[in-house]
Amino acid sequence: MIYKLLAINIDGTLLQSNGKLSKESKEAVEYVQDKGIYVTLFTSRNFQATKKIAKALKVNNLLVSHSGAFISSKLDEPLFEKRIEEEEAYDIVKKLEKYDCNIRLSHEHFSIGNRKKLQSNLVAKAVLSNADPVFYPIQFVESLSDSILENSISPLKIECYFSDEVEKNNVKKELNAKYPHLDYLCDEDRKIEIVRKGISKYSGLKRLGEHLGISYHEMVVIGDNYSDLPLIEHAGLGVAMSNAPVEIKKVANWITRSNDQNGVPYMIKEHFRKQFPLPFLKTHLKIEK
Repeated sequence: MIYKLLAINIDGTLLQSNGKLSKESKEAVEYVQDKGIYVTLFTSRNFQATKKIAKALKVNNLLVSHSGAFISSKLDEPLFEKRIEEEEAYDIVKKLEKYDCNIRLSHEHFSIGNRKKLQSNLVAKAVLSNADPVFYPIQFVESLSDSILENSISPLKIECYFSDEVEKNNVKKELNAKYPHLDYLCDEDRKIEIVRKGISKYSGLKRLGEHLGISYHEMVVIGDNYSDLPLIEHAGLGVAMSNAPVEIKKVANWITRSNDQNGVPYMIKEHFRKQFPLPFLKTHLKIEK
């Protein structure tokens, strides 16, 4: 199989546990791009944080961010975006404000959240993670529902962080009963991501492939998280990090080293050194563009 696209998850995959991007990863991505492979990132992170990492990798391509709700290479020129309507976001947040949870509205230009203080420091850190206030402002307000109406906010997704896993599950059931046309992603303990129905990293990468004319079996996908499972399972070559849960490894075609052991550059060099550059293959083997 000749692969035309390489898709890499960010947290737990591309980045090391300390949040750093290794020199080896940068070199590996440059190496595979020189072979004519289209490289993209897919993530639950906001677009601006994703773009910053892509820039460090010298990747100027379309990126799948906000858990698949925003696909773009430029902030104000998205290929695809799917939002939660303002009125519905207001109703959902109004309901969530009755519970002991941190709520965060994720927009491509900014994030806005409530001031609720949870018992768990880990949850509080999660609300502030993956954010750079210089590029992606974060604001905290007393009444998030009022701010939605005052500022006419239609978020790409709503993130909720709970102190208690049981309460998280109960709230998810309640919301799903009232808003069945939305999806509730639970990739992490005590966290729910609310998005429009059909939005996910998987659907985002499929949508990108359709735009580029690249089928899913022509993709190499590297990931580590539960939300990465369908991407890895259906890709032409699905790669799981060794730090991934067992369920992810079971569906993978390849298990590479951990994110702290340069698993991404190791896999790239091991596999793509065997594949001729795409321009050469197109000329000599007459493969489809």
